[in-house]
Amino acid sequence: MANIPIDRFADELTQAIREYTEDMERSINKKVDETARKVLKEAQSLAPKRTGEYAKTFTITKDDEYGVTRRIIWNKKHYRRVHLLEFGHAKVNGEGRVKERPHLRPAYDKYGAALPDELKRIIENGG
Repeated sequence: MANIPIDRFADELTQAIREYTEDMERSINKKVDETARKVLKEAQSLAPKRTGEYAKTFTITKDDEYGVTRRIIWNKKHYRRVHLLEFGHAKVNGEGRVKERPHLRPAYDKYGAALPDELKRIIENGG
């Protein structure tokens, strides 16, 4: 490490912390995006496929705020149908129920559950 005059120490320390924070933010965003893509692919493969259109219309939306990185996986065209297929529903005439076909929750459980541990590892290793 180079010798730093005492009057520049605060500036150098601030710059080092800023660089570290930016590196961590990039690494975390990269891991969250990677995990979201895996969940999307898994949800599309597990989705019911009568015609295939339902599975194709899933998409990822970025919802980032200051200090929060969030990816939302949703169905752009058939968003009203997702919970009906995921959890099942009563039949139109009220005579029984339509069996559930889980596709989003299993995909999230498979990849999203490991995300906090992976982010912790990124932070511990410094990016």
